[in-house]
Amino acid sequence: MSSKALLSGLLLLVAVIWGGSFIVVKEATAEMDPLVLGAVRFLVATPLMVILLIVMKANPRVPRKEWPSLIVLGLTGVTLLYVLQYIGIAYTNASTSSVLTDMDVLFIVLLSFLLLHEPVTRLRILGIGLSFIGVIVVVFSNIDVASMTVSTQFILGSVLVVSSSLCWGVFSIVGKRLLQTYNEITIMTYAFALGTLFYLPIVGGSLVSSLQRTSLFGWGAILYLAVVSTIIAYLGWYYALKRVDASQAAVYLNFIPLSTILMAILLGEHMTVAFFVGAGLIIYGVYLTQDRKK
Repeated sequence: MSSKALLSGLLLLVAVIWGGSFIVVKEATAEMDPLVLGAVRFLVATPLMVILLIVMKANPRVPRKEWPSLIVLGLTGVTLLYVLQYIGIAYTNASTSSVLTDMDVLFIVLLSFLLLHEPVTRLRILGIGLSFIGVIVVVFSNIDVASMTVSTQFILGSVLVVSSSLCWGVFSIVGKRLLQTYNEITIMTYAFALGTLFYLPIVGGSLVSSLQRTSLFGWGAILYLAVVSTIIAYLGWYYALKRVDASQAAVYLNFIPLSTILMAILLGEHMTVAFFVGAGLIIYGVYLTQDRKK
């Protein structure tokens, strides 16, 4: 199997993992404060990343000049990202939130063009556009128009989720530059540690009392988010991002809402013809973004 196929498979796996996280978060925030959930996720993940850094014998040294960039990674990839996203999910629903986060594709493409000067060909723009249209089709195929209502809380939640997408765009672009020089495990360890440090003042003294009331399901959700959705998926994302254009990797994020809704369907939701149409647009859009010889 070619290296491109392996990278594609890795990016697809990352998207599926993150797609499942929206359902896990929506269920978990029914019993846990979303801010506490985000904090505990990285309180568990950060020590595991430090252990991984030691085991893999990665070089932990990063020059002082890079600390502003590391601080940006911690804020945008951990603290602000999950404060905004988790509250947004609690105010909306898993399917809607997963689709709104698809805005990070557009943010990454725009920032990679402006800051990294990556080429954005017409074919890649077409692929991104088709994938995004596919996402919209998939979402609306699962909305009961007759019962759909829009509240102020829903709108606020939607704005928060889109804002988290901008954070992920900044996180990916700043990380892309650092990955040209440093190991992805080293960069992720610093980002997790700093992001967790910035997170703690937000949750304050509510952390301990919330954990004392956490059920077995809640702890299972924390472990999934910390180990699978954070350590495995983040490292997979940065590993691939180091080897392909940011705009090319970003298109795979279109599979996040697709996988979220597929999982929701497996849990009992109805699948429509429009869903298959949207899924086809997403897959074909990703295909168009790939570098191919004429």
